[in-house]
Amino acid sequence: MIDNPFRQHLPKFVQPLIAFYKFLGLSPNQISILSLFISFYCLWLIISDQLILALIVWWAGRLLDGTDGIYARQTHQASAFGAYLDIVCDMASYSLVVIGLSVTFPEFQMQWMLMVFFYVLCIASALSLGALEAEHGNTKDNRGLRLGAGLAEGGETGIAYSVFFVFPQYLSITTWVWVAILFTTVVSRTILAHSILKR
Repeated sequence: MIDNPFRQHLPKFVQPLIAFYKFLGLSPNQISILSLFISFYCLWLIISDQLILALIVWWAGRLLDGTDGIYARQTHQASAFGAYLDIVCDMASYSLVVIGLSVTFPEFQMQWMLMVFFYVLCIASALSLGALEAEHGNTKDNRGLRLGAGLAEGGETGIAYSVFFVFPQYLSITTWVWVAILFTTVVSRTILAHSILKR
């Protein structure tokens, strides 16, 4: 929901980081993979019960993830495989955090399992809806893979994780709220897909 407005303004603020990528000679795909490695480190920090440090590391990884596409477009390195790799690394990163939290807070196992279940449906619905929208000419998306909008996207996921890390004492409530948001996202995308196909 907040990803598209954020994506429009982000390039103005990350040019020093883009210049640093160029200086290091990194490729956009290497940045995507590096963001995934950072998520593995975040997983280790969560399991080690270092939640605030895990939060900082998580957002560092998200910064890389948010700038790999910008870097690719600005340096004319955008590719279909890069778009594929980006979304795979994204979903792996989201899932790694849930795995770490399930180890650290096993009493909420049902919620963690439901999150992973709905992540599968969320990405399937996002890609399917995005393909339908592109087919019907209803898109202004400049990403390699069109993703249908929804209530729960990357920005909302980052906010949810931040709440989990900073306020673990409220996980009994916040985890169910996030599961409900994921469920609503899948339902709303399904209704929109039905509407597009009906037309």
